Amino acid sequence: MSDTSPRNAPGAAGIPRRSLLVGAAAGGAALGASWLLSGCSGAASASPADALPSAGPTGRPDRGGTLRIARPPASDAETLDPAGSLSAYEYLGALYNRLVRIGPDGGLAPDLAESWEPDDKARTWTFRLRRGVTFHNGRAFTSADAAYTLRHILDEKTGSPQAGVLAPLVDPKKLRTPDAHTLVVPLKTPNAEFPSLLTHYNCYVIPDGSAASIGRTGIGTGPFKLVSFSAAGPGRITAYPDHWAGRPVLDAIDFYSVADMQARSNALLAGQVDLLSQTNLDFATARVVANSDRATLARVKNAQWYVLPMLTTEKPFTDVRVRQAMKLAYDPEHVMKVALQGAGTAGWDNPVPPSDPGHLARHPAHDPEKARHLLKQAGQERLAVDLYTSSYDPIFTPMALAYQESAKRAGIRIRVRTAAADSYYTQIWMKKPLMATYWYTGRPIDQLLNQVFRGGSSYNETAWADKDFDALLDRARRETDDARRRELYQQAQTAVVERGGAITPMFADRLVGISRTVRGYAEQGFEFDYLGIGLKGA
Repeated sequence: MSDTSPRNAPGAAGIPRRSLLVGAAAGGAALGASWLLSGCSGAASASPADALPSAGPTGRPDRGGTLRIARPPASDAETLDPAGSLSAYEYLGALYNRLVRIGPDGGLAPDLAESWEPDDKARTWTFRLRRGVTFHNGRAFTSADAAYTLRHILDEKTGSPQAGVLAPLVDPKKLRTPDAHTLVVPLKTPNAEFPSLLTHYNCYVIPDGSAASIGRTGIGTGPFKLVSFSAAGPGRITAYPDHWAGRPVLDAIDFYSVADMQARSNALLAGQVDLLSQTNLDFATARVVANSDRATLARVKNAQWYVLPMLTTEKPFTDVRVRQAMKLAYDPEHVMKVALQGAGTAGWDNPVPPSDPGHLARHPAHDPEKARHLLKQAGQERLAVDLYTSSYDPIFTPMALAYQESAKRAGIRIRVRTAAADSYYTQIWMKKPLMATYWYTGRPIDQLLNQVFRGGSSYNETAWADKDFDALLDRARRETDDARRRELYQQAQTAVVERGGAITPMFADRLVGISRTVRGYAEQGFEFDYLGIGLKGA
């Protein structure tokens, strides 16, 4: 998670918007590791989740109409500046475009940049920008806007969560704009994955010189333009007819802030709103929604990854043998089936989603006897630890209890402690030695591994520091051969699994409540297709 407000906790903004990891078919070269086994375990057996819809209504929407979105209220300091840590996330994809985006197949796709290429050492990247693009105020988009956006992100006064990712690579003073449609980005160190780092939601392009006003005006190049906006309150956007990719299907989108998840669900059931943003429905509510006449569900596969972070600077987790035992002791398939009722995929302690092209498809064996042996070696035969959870997310406690039950086979005694939801990410996260949390999938593999696991990163929730792991990431960034770079990232995943402090039991499908009139709902990391979404009978 990034900042300390609930809005920016793991699943909210900052880190947790744990934005978009992308995915095509997983490749997975086998890499040697003494306690990794080839292959993945079988599919989960039939479960209550199987009875829920796997996708939203199909068919083409009618042109026009207004989509009504209920969202959780954010801070009173919420802003439309996409680079900020308190940006009004739901508006961003409608108002702005990036240089590079994630395509439907999980790979990189052009947005405001039509193409990009590195030099032979991946040290300098050149972006060829799209022509004929205008901002909502009629001004033409040029390379000056692209360079200004990067400088704004990197400016300390902006306080952008993405600055920590880009600052080690980009010197804002060295950006070059040789003409109106070319941006040249020299890097401090080679990075063959650099364009993927520009897909983050903080990287939406804003007009040159707009830092002081963009938080209020929302002037971008996106398919919708701003009509009204109030922090943590309602707002409205309307179709921008001159959008470079064509006019969106909808005429307008109205946003409503509703604090309570149940209140948002009731508004959907009553036909007062059409879509619940940033709301992962619990199974009981999901069944009610799916069985109603007005509403149904869309399911976003493996949209979140759930974690039990072990703080590696606190005993007993300073000992790698204890960390390994904690992972070998439990069965991820069991935890996934109990906590998610089958609506997800076992994680096997690897945070890189199975859909990512660089995912390592081998996993550690569930081996409680080996866990006992490791604990005996570490002098922790009677290990008993507290595991903190809260009602902040409906999956935390079921996950904790399922882990508690499974780890008993290795003689590990887990005491589940429930903490207050409203202070969970200020008093518990990154402070207690063992707790429950989650991240949104969607960040590129280079950003995921560097931002969440590199030693010294502010988002490294386990405080794990491993020089060999960091060196692997540096080698991967310098490697221009795609296959070899994938191998290096997979070696890094092996290090996270074998030596790191993150227990990752599962990836969870997100259950999204939508009206039965909604058509064209397709989501990646809480962003949906603003151009194509619409309503039947609008």
